[in-house]
Amino acid sequence: MTPPSPLTPAWFSQFSDPYAVLGVSVTADDRRILKRYHQVAKQLHPDVQSDTSADQAAFITQTLTKLVNPAYQRLKQEKQRSEVLATLRFKVRRLVREGQFHPQGEASLHLQTVPEAEVDTVYEHTLQQLSEAQYDSVDSFTTCTHQISELNLVYFQRKMGDVVIREKRVGMVKVPSHGAAPAGPGAPGQKAPTEEAPVAYSDRHYQRAREYLRAKNAPAAIQELKDALKLEPQNSNFHSLMGQAYLLNNLPGMAKVHFKQALRIDPNNSVAQKYARQLNLDLNPAAASPSASSSPSPPPSSPPPSKGLFGRLFSNTSQ
Repeated sequence: MTPPSPLTPAWFSQFSDPYAVLGVSVTADDRRILKRYHQVAKQLHPDVQSDTSADQAAFITQTLTKLVNPAYQRLKQEKQRSEVLATLRFKVRRLVREGQFHPQGEASLHLQTVPEAEVDTVYEHTLQQLSEAQYDSVDSFTTCTHQISELNLVYFQRKMGDVVIREKRVGMVKVPSHGAAPAGPGAPGQKAPTEEAPVAYSDRHYQRAREYLRAKNAPAAIQELKDALKLEPQNSNFHSLMGQAYLLNNLPGMAKVHFKQALRIDPNNSVAQKYARQLNLDLNPAAASPSASSSPSPPPSSPPPSKGLFGRLFSNTSQ
């Protein structure tokens, strides 16, 4: 079948997944969706694209008004997002049930085969790569958006057993209490329904941050850890990894702040201890005592370590 010509009604109708149109994760909350919308709108702004050709100008104008803005309207409120997610989940179940689910893209096929523990990390990393080039041209938009849409479906396929896959603004999804439910007439030895284990959303940010650090992408790791610390500000491991991210980003003062905070929360954090020694931080009990002020101390005024130190610090990280 011949693909529809760009910017025709048939071409626009291909892009029914608003998450794919914006190039944003299906796990995104309203804050993350708004941030991505602003990025795309800025990239497509007429002032930024003032020297483009007539075809590119038409693509920018029509894509913004007919796809990007409507996609954001469908995702900016939780109720509407829930409806979109339900529709996508239903589509995956129907395709799988009918034997019609056959992903073609390399990224989607890879996501189908990775271990369960790596699904979230691989999905987010692949999505970021695709979204970076998504709005460069008509061809890039068509290719990347189709790939993201397929990637989203594969992600849902891998997550079919998960009741909750969207990010929340709280640290944990609590298991509902069964004590308030009226007692049923079942036999005394009847087993209670199996409870869903709570999902630690802060850990998802933490694991993504570790992957970004392995890829030497310090800014992305720092952003993930900021989100993790909003959910669990007293997590020693999060502060310790944030210290490593700031070191990789050549910000030793901020790194020291977080290594100190990690040791205040847990004086036995071995990773924080290792970096604290290499950065000549005070490791006496008073400095690491939990009774000290809970707010991070300002970084000392000593000159930053040389670049040679960063090489030694990251030549054999423990995280």
